[in-house]
This record gives sequence, C-alpha cells and structure tokens, in this order.
Amino acid sequence: MVESDVEYENEVPMTPSREQGEENSSLSCPECGSTNFREDEARGEMVCSKCGLVLEDSIVDSSPEYRSFDSDSNEKKARAGAPLTYTKHDMGVSTEIGIGPGELYKVSSKKRAQYYRLRKWHKRLTQSKDRNLGFALAELNRLVSQMNLPKTVHEEVARLYEKAVDKGLVRGRSMESVITALLYIVARKQNTPRTLDEISEASGIEKREIGRAYRYVARELDLRILPAKAQDYLPRFAAKLQLSGEVQAKARELIESAKEQDLLSGKGPTGVAAAALYIAAVLLGEKRTQREVAEIVGVTEVTIRNRYKELVSKLGLEEEIEKRQEEF
Repeated sequence: MVESDVEYENEVPMTPSREQGEENSSLSCPECGSTNFREDEARGEMVCSKCGLVLEDSIVDSSPEYRSFDSDSNEKKARAGAPLTYTKHDMGVSTEIGIGPGELYKVSSKKRAQYYRLRKWHKRLTQSKDRNLGFALAELNRLVSQMNLPKTVHEEVARLYEKAVDKGLVRGRSMESVITALLYIVARKQNTPRTLDEISEASGIEKREIGRAYRYVARELDLRILPAKAQDYLPRFAAKLQLSGEVQAKARELIESAKEQDLLSGKGPTGVAAAALYIAAVLLGEKRTQREVAEIVGVTEVTIRNRYKELVSKLGLEEEIEKRQEEF
C-alpha cells in the first residue's frame, strides 16, 4: 500500500528513537530500495520516507500513556513489573495455574477439569531444582522474618543457595542445614551477625550440624568470613535490653578503648558486647543485672563477670563504677 506524500504533511512528530528520515541498514524498502524510514505514532505504522510505502502496521506503542513535566513526576508515574529477585525460585516471573482450590471454582465445571489436568502436568514438568528451591526459599523466608534480618541478607542467601544447588553441594545434606549455614555466613558478612544459638533455636537444627555445614559450604563456595566484631552486636542487644542510645554509644567507646589496648584477642564478641553494655548501663544510671544481660545475649553470667573484671581493671574504671553503684 502506497501513501502519497501529501497525506503525511500534518503527521504527529516522530519519537526520539526513530526520527524522521533515520537510516536503518537492516531494512530496505521493497518498492524503491530506500533505507530511510519514519514512524507514524498516530497510525502505528512504519513508512518509507522516499515513496511512502507502509512497511509495518499495528506497531505497539511502548511510550507511556501519561504525561510528565519533570524527572520527579516521571519516576513516580512510571510503572513496571516486579523486579527480578533470587528470593523466589522462579526469579518472580513465572505463573501458576489456579493458586489454591478456591481459584478453580470461579470457572465452570467443564473448564475446571481441564484446569486440574493442566495444573497436574505443570507440576509434573517442574524441574527438581525448582522444587528444591521452592521448599528451601520458603524456609529461608520464615527464618529471615523470625530473626528480623534485612532484605539484603535475604537476597544474598537466596543467591548463594542457588549457587550451592548448581554445584551439587546440597546433595546428601538437608537443605535446612545449608540454608542456616549460609544465613550465618551472610549475616556476619553484612555486619548484622546472629549467634549460633539464635539460628539453632529459630531453625530447630543442632549447632553441631550447622557448624559442619558452615565449614563445608564456606570451603566449597570460597567464602572468606572474618570474625564478627563485638560492636556489630551492640544495637540489637541494646534494643532488647531497652537501653538508650547514650548507653550504646558508651559501650562502643569502651570496646574501642579495649581494642586499642589489645584486650579483645581470643575473647568471644558476644561476651565482650554484653560486658560493655553492662558497664555502660551502670555508668549512665540505666543499670541492668548480669542475669538480665546474660539471658538476652545468650552467654553465661560467669562470662560476663570475667569480661567485666578485665575491662574495668584495664581501663581504670574501678573508682567510677564503685561510685555509681553506691548511688543505686
């Protein structure tokens, strides 16, 4: 179909992606051999600029249907699908036929039987990797929610677990143990560490099994994890003990001073964090008992007393501590 040049004199301006007269070497007009084309947005057609031959029609308009006058309003109005995510076994892009039994009752009985068969074959054709990821990522979602871990940890653990499945590291081991081991690694790596006791309690897996899976996965995936720092535990422990920000800042200051004097070598970070919070609470008048701190942190009272004595004596806080304790 050939269009006269007169018909295109009052056309809508071309889009920036295909301006009038733009050359396209991959296409050529079968009528005149020209490689210059223009796109008519109003009609959804691609037209030869030389002879007016319509090469394509019914072109889908990919531009937004809304108007925006600045970058801020454009960002607010822009719409797209959900982003790809490793936290779903299908990256969040697949579909499911009839989610739940209630969905299928919305159609006629004749169609319902057909949908039942489609759903059955859809599940049968699902690969074993997808089934594994589906169960494992559901458990990961539960653990992340229960332990109040950030989304970045959730995403990274899911990515590493899929990598472990691809390398065959889950074969012969329970998926829960591999998930908890990766959770322990990534939480430490992103400065939001959780103790083995906390992870074991949330997952129901023994610490020994988590430890074995941790060493195996870290070696096979070449994950180098530095020891956790006592400072990383302070915000969470302080929040659980309902201590103020001043106490948390003071505890951080005590740990930094102890680090400068090389008092933390060989000491467990949770015990050091617990003792520092206990000392800071006493100094700032928000005293908590050693038993309260031990229950929240998950260490024994003996550990807190030992770290407490070391920090107080080495940092020269005996007189100040005694004075504050007399005031209570």
